[in-house]
Amino acid sequence: MSEAGLSPQNLPRLVENNPLVATECLLLILTSSEDSAANRKNDYLSALAGMDMSIHSMEVVNRLATHSTQGDQYIHLYISTCISTCESMGYDRHLQNKSVRLVCVFLQSLLRNGIVSAEDLFVEVQSFCIEFSRIREAAALFQMLKNK
Repeated sequence: MSEAGLSPQNLPRLVENNPLVATECLLLILTSSEDSAANRKNDYLSALAGMDMSIHSMEVVNRLATHSTQGDQYIHLYISTCISTCESMGYDRHLQNKSVRLVCVFLQSLLRNGIVSAEDLFVEVQSFCIEFSRIREAAALFQMLKNK
């Protein structure tokens, strides 16, 4: 991938401009059997997990998670980033509500598909759901956590 000009530093731009291509590139990197690829894999996953929350970055994380068993710790790191982002958006209530709904649907998808377990996320996601309990999707996510 580096021959094609893709690096961990410019991965966020690719994710935001073409999430489908970003997903395919990351799948190629993650499934590479090269010995030197281990560090590169971590670099790319770190870049993805450290990205700002957006619909495109969620789409890429979700697609990667459904196609690969690698990177569980990066999924958890990305989830924490999303939760922190929502909590820090108090300056714009409308944007915060929209983002919380998006994160809740994303988390429900991960839980429903067995990508993450409710036990792994329970404490952090439970407090997130309680904080945003006025939002229907957060209440639904809370119920989903309780029932798992």
